[in-house]
Order: sequence, then structure tokens, then C-alpha cells
Amino acid sequence: MKPILVVGSMAFDSVETPFGKVERALGGSATYFSIASSFFSELKMVAVVGEDFPETTLDLLRNRGVDVSGVQRQSGKTFFWQGKYGYDLNAAQTLETQLNVFEKFRPEIPKSHRSTPYVFLANIDPELQIQVLEQVKDPELVACDTMNFWIQGKPSVLTDLFRRVDIVFMNEGEARQYAQEANLVRAARKILTLGPEWLVIKQGEYGSLLFSKEEVFSAPAYPLEKIYDPTGAGDTFAGGFMGYLSSVGQVTSTSLRKAVVFGSVLASFNVEDFSFNRMLSLNAEQILSRYREFERLTHFHAETEFPSIRLLNSTPR
Repeated sequence: MKPILVVGSMAFDSVETPFGKVERALGGSATYFSIASSFFSELKMVAVVGEDFPETTLDLLRNRGVDVSGVQRQSGKTFFWQGKYGYDLNAAQTLETQLNVFEKFRPEIPKSHRSTPYVFLANIDPELQIQVLEQVKDPELVACDTMNFWIQGKPSVLTDLFRRVDIVFMNEGEARQYAQEANLVRAARKILTLGPEWLVIKQGEYGSLLFSKEEVFSAPAYPLEKIYDPTGAGDTFAGGFMGYLSSVGQVTSTSLRKAVVFGSVLASFNVEDFSFNRMLSLNAEQILSRYREFERLTHFHAETEFPSIRLLNSTPR
């Protein structure tokens, strides 16, 4: 197992979906990522919170093996986001954003964290993500996430970032927007020419794609009857993905494909309740059981003898 350093946000979220709502629930990219990864790995977190952030949540993270000594507590209020989802749970409507102490967040990586072998740069300003890379020492694996706000506002900085990382996480809309390509495969190929070895494209309820220059792997989303809150699903996916890679300690085509599935497994649990509530009652047996269900869902036996296929005469034009 190789520990992970994660740098991102911790927040309060007020969320409404067709299936309920919560006020000021705990959230943030680093929070979701860490809780998912903690099933597999030790983590070191760097983030910022305000005076209103509960110490009990930091205790919860500590109890899950997360080193929160790099979490800064500053005077003021914690980052707050309010959003609403319709029946299309892939699209969130932002109603309010209060950056609060997050507005002046400047990641300071403790000396004890700088040699962490795996680094995950959660969705924050790409300039800050680069600042993190300038503080760490020769990490074995670096992955980053981003969003359309940075693609639109700081594309050149994002390009510089992509040249410095091994894995990029994006959703399909972001990939098309960044590459300025309507076709997702062409968009992925274009992004990979910048330097990252792998690109993970999240497709929400349709699954995810893993691209390298040599291969493509596609995994479906787990079919769920009840989805209450998709907030943090992408961060949870990344947490499961990176956590699994950390647990096996090697990055190969096989381990990356399994990481995609474990990421999907963790995300499928997270959306079954608001905030990260479902994750708190989750255990190893449930994770492995759903992983095996994914195997059954995607497996088929190749024919040893292929059926004859008729060649129909084409109609002359």
C-alpha cells in the first residue's frame, strides 16, 4: 500500500433533488475523495475550513486513517455550495456559492507530506494545483481533476498542469469543451497528446471510459433503483480509483481497469443517500460483493465457433 496525498476542498452543501433535500450537509472534493479512498489506503489531506467546521468530522476522518494535520482552520466561514437537481441527475443547477475561507486558500504541504508517493489534485484552481506539484518531491503517480469553470477561465494554465500529471479525470462535457472536439474519442486523443498517460472520462449514469494512447476501456455504471444525491459522485469515484491503485501499489493496464470498476462501485454506494451518509455504514463485504456483481454484469464468454453471418446484397443507389 502506498499512501495518498489529496489536496482539495472541504465544504457545507445544501442540496435538493426530486427525492429530498438536506441543509448544510458535509461535502467538498477532498472529503468525498478521502472517505472513499480510506477503504483501501492511508491518506494525507490538505484543505482549509472555517471556524464553523465541526471537529467531529475531522475526528471521523482521523478514525478512518486520514491524516488531517494539513487541514488549515482559519477565521471565517467554511466554503458553502447550494444546488438543485431535476430528474436529470447528471446536471446540477448552482443556486449559491460562498467561497468564504476557500477564496484565499493557498495549499501549504507539510514537510511530512511532501514525499507521499501518490498525489491527487482534487478540483481547485489549476494554479493552486501547480503550486502543490512544486512542493512535493518526486511522486510516483500524480492525478488531477478539474471542471468547466477552469476550462473556460484558465485553459492555458490547465494545459500546463496536464503536462505535469499522469492521470486526468474529466466528465465527457469537460473533455469536449477543453479539446474543442464534438467526438469524445478524438477529444480524448487530443488531451493525451499533452502528456498525461491516462485519461478517465466520467459519464455519470452511463459509466466511465479509460483512455491511454494504446487502448480504451469502458465500464458501465451500476444499475440502481434508488439514487438520492449525485453530489460528490465524481470525487468518490476518483477516491475509489486511486485508493485501489494505492492498495496494490502498481499501475498497470490490469490494475487501472480494476481501479475504474472499484471507483464505480464506491460511487454507486455514495449516491444512495445524501452527503456521504451511505459510506459511513459501508463495509468491505458489501464493496467486494458489488465488485463481483460488476464482473457478472460485464462478462460474457467468447464463442469458440462463430456463427455464420449472411452477407446481404446491398441495394444499388
